[in-house]
Amino acid sequence: MREILGRRRRLRLRRRVRPAQLDTVLTCATAWKWPVLPGVGLEAAGGRGDRGRGCACPDPECAVPGAHPFDPGLLVATTDERMVRWWWANRPTAPIVLATGGRAPCALSLPAVAAARALAELDRMGVRLGPVVATPTRWSLLVAPYTLERLGELLHAKDRVPSSLRFHGEGGYLVLPPSEVGAGQVRWERAPSPISRPRPDGGEPAPGSAAPWLPDVGAVLDALVEASNSAPDGGSRLAY
Repeated sequence: MREILGRRRRLRLRRRVRPAQLDTVLTCATAWKWPVLPGVGLEAAGGRGDRGRGCACPDPECAVPGAHPFDPGLLVATTDERMVRWWWANRPTAPIVLATGGRAPCALSLPAVAAARALAELDRMGVRLGPVVATPTRWSLLVAPYTLERLGELLHAKDRVPSSLRFHGEGGYLVLPPSEVGAGQVRWERAPSPISRPRPDGGEPAPGSAAPWLPDVGAVLDALVEASNSAPDGGSRLAY
């Protein structure tokens, strides 16, 4: 009898355990309306012996292990709650992949060391930043959605742009916290600050009821270029 009761208790506990990423991914998809999908993730522990855990995709030389869509592909990214719950019920620790562009956030990214210095310089300049996603190798500054045409115009107007800058815009993607990928743990260097949305009845706004505030890409790019060009070493600290 004790064994039966023990098994039932363990089953109940297992049912109560929520998938590791579920709360975060539901917030992104349903509260903030950011289209998401599960990333490919990493091989099971011990899959490559001494070589460590590699990407779960078929490519043995994958350049971004675990940190990209595979099956399903990027085009199925959604804000549908039922689909999101189904995905993470089946793959509880899958990385959270944001499909950037359209109405979703975009991003600019830099190597981690350069990004840390850049953020300190932007803070000194008084630039208001939005969420910043960090991995051990690269940091990404989330910005308001932009089109490829707008980005092209901004870049064309610059005499010089740090060569290490990458742009995650329309048709791109970004892995969000709390995810584990080949580069390591993905975390918030600057956590999202949800905007309070006014209530129709005129009462106090509910905190966290709308998506996080995002800066304009032009303002962030201008500030990054200025920080790079005014650096004592001629900007090389942002160019690796």
